[in-house]
Amino acid sequence: MMQRAATSILPTAGNMLASAQQQRGMATLKTISMRLKSVKNIQKITQSMKMVSAAKYARAERELKQARPYGEGSKQFYEKAEVVAPEKTEETKKLYIAMSSDRGLCGAIHSGICRHIRADLAADSSIKVICVGDKSRAILQRLYAKNILMVASEVGRLAPQFLDASKLANEVMNLEYEFTDGKIMYNRFKSVVSYSISDLPVFSLKSVESAPKLAVYDSLDSDVIQNYLEFSLASMLFFAMKEGACAEQSSRMTAMDNASKNAGEMIDKLTLTFNRTRQAVITRELIEIISGAAALS
Repeated sequence: MMQRAATSILPTAGNMLASAQQQRGMATLKTISMRLKSVKNIQKITQSMKMVSAAKYARAERELKQARPYGEGSKQFYEKAEVVAPEKTEETKKLYIAMSSDRGLCGAIHSGICRHIRADLAADSSIKVICVGDKSRAILQRLYAKNILMVASEVGRLAPQFLDASKLANEVMNLEYEFTDGKIMYNRFKSVVSYSISDLPVFSLKSVESAPKLAVYDSLDSDVIQNYLEFSLASMLFFAMKEGACAEQSSRMTAMDNASKNAGEMIDKLTLTFNRTRQAVITRELIEIISGAAALS
């Protein structure tokens, strides 16, 4: 009898295997539980960000309607005066202004602008770029750091104001780089789920003065044209900022909605895996108890 008791106390290979399987099952359950909790927290964050973006989007769309006349009016002046860029020569200097922001988690809204600019830079390496926002700077400086003249940071945290556009326009006009023409690359808002990459023209004083239909406007001398160029540049930058802010908020709202749905699907799969693993652990423990009781009987 004493010999049988001693034998039952000693760990056998079967008992060690069952213990290892139980430990692995508990470790798996703990890992799944931790991951499930993490995904649930991520879903709460994405849902909150979606609600915040929805509120900001409503305000940005309302302000965009008021800002559109600024950009459209400035653009129509160049069209009616038939201002065109000079023919490409060795003296031609182009300037691109990339309108982005400092904030991410909004899909490919910033990388789309940089992709278009990179294509033009690959064809013409003499183009200089002004990055409005750190996102465009981070993307373009990898390959074209030498083409970046200036970076405007702290963009996108607050709603853009005309004063911000005026300061940026002043910096552009006071650059040592005397450009002949250029573009303002921005995201044009279409709908909640749609936007397109557009551009606004930027011309130098010499290009405007040589416009064929500038004589339609009376009393225009160099000082008046220079002042209007500064005001029109600020107006177009303000318009591009408003368009980009509205498109960014709508894109972030869509991105956070998709992230919340993906997190919900992952939560369902992890919950199913957790329940199956827990059921397997309980079933294995019941089999061990029944087997032990059957061995003792």
